[in-house]
Amino acid sequence: MPIKGKKESKLRALKSPQTSGRTTRGAVGGVVTPTPELAHIVGSKPLSRGEAMRKLWDYIKKHNLQDPKNRRMIRADDNLRPIFEGNDELSMFEMTAFVSKHLLK
Repeated sequence: MPIKGKKESKLRALKSPQTSGRTTRGAVGGVVTPTPELAHIVGSKPLSRGEAMRKLWDYIKKHNLQDPKNRRMIRADDNLRPIFEGNDELSMFEMTAFVSKHLLK
C-alpha cells in the first residue's frame, strides 16, 4: 500500500542519496576531549559529552558526593574542586555549566 502525503515526502528525503552519508549527532553526541582536570575522573581519551556526563555521574554516585538531604546538590571532593572552580558544592544544574568548560572540541 503506497504512503501518501507528508509521510511519503519524508520517506523520500530519508532515502535520497544526498542525506545517506550524513550523521547528525547534536551537541551531546559530538566528540570532545576532556581537560587534564576532568581526565582524572572520565579518562583522557576523546568521548561524547553524554559519555563524559555518564562517567561523571558514576564517579559522583560511587564516591557518595550527593547531599543526602538535597540530592540535587553535588559536594566537591579533591578531584571535583578544580572543575567546580573552588566551590565546595554546586547544584546538578550548575555543575553542567562548569563541566562544559572542561570539554574541549
